[in-house]
Amino acid sequence: MHVQKTFIPPVGFKQTNASVTNTENGLEFRKHLKEAVEFENRPLAISKHAKERLQQRNIDISEANWDKISEKIKQAKDMGVNESLVLLKNAALIVSAKNETVITAMNRQEATKQIFTNINGTIIIDEI
Repeated sequence: MHVQKTFIPPVGFKQTNASVTNTENGLEFRKHLKEAVEFENRPLAISKHAKERLQQRNIDISEANWDKISEKIKQAKDMGVNESLVLLKNAALIVSAKNETVITAMNRQEATKQIFTNINGTIIIDEI
């Protein structure tokens, strides 16, 4: 009786070319790292409703102030703030720090007549 010895790999075993796999994994890691960095550096989103309110009320916020607002919202989010009232010289914004999105906007004079609820953080921005 003659028995032929043949190697049968276990189920689920996959032979790969290690250098190709490492290159693919490296590219995949770079892709995820780039996405994470871009997400962290993305600008503050402005909801459709907030855009309409900014236009209707002729509220103009400089790019420098938007950058400052975005920075402060990220800090607030890190401190556990979910919804924030952002006060500027000419405007008041309700911002979801959790989603980093401006929900609505009004001019400061209009804001003095309002009662804001469900806000757990306030940010006051000095104009740049």
